[in-house]
Amino acid sequence: MNSPAPETLELAADLRSAIGELVRTLRPGDELPQNQAGVLGLLVRDDRACTVAELAAHQRVRHQSMARTVALLTETGLVTQQPHPTDGRKLLVAATDAGRAALHEQRARREAVIAGAIEARLVPEERETLRTAVELLRRLH
Repeated sequence: MNSPAPETLELAADLRSAIGELVRTLRPGDELPQNQAGVLGLLVRDDRACTVAELAAHQRVRHQSMARTVALLTETGLVTQQPHPTDGRKLLVAATDAGRAALHEQRARREAVIAGAIEARLVPEERETLRTAVELLRRLH
């Protein structure tokens, strides 16, 4: 495979930077730390229970780190842990209704911040350009 053209690499760097800046502006109001929101997001999106090992592999963190994250989520009532049906050594982690609500509230707050910025800073033509860009971004993954 050929290396990307210099202008493509520059576009990629600009995109990474812009997305990073946007994400950093949204984090200060978050109730959930990023690692906890990531775990809840996975559990809610997949709508299934996972082991700590599965969560760690998916989030690309060590098992010990994930065990701490799950313990914090359990203490705050955002997830539950139940025995694995076929392997008594394992526990399954599942989002609770409170966990789903906390995740949805954080997402709604972030979306409201973005929507406010769109309305305040972009004219209708730019909003349409952004809508097209969102579709292009979805094609990148």
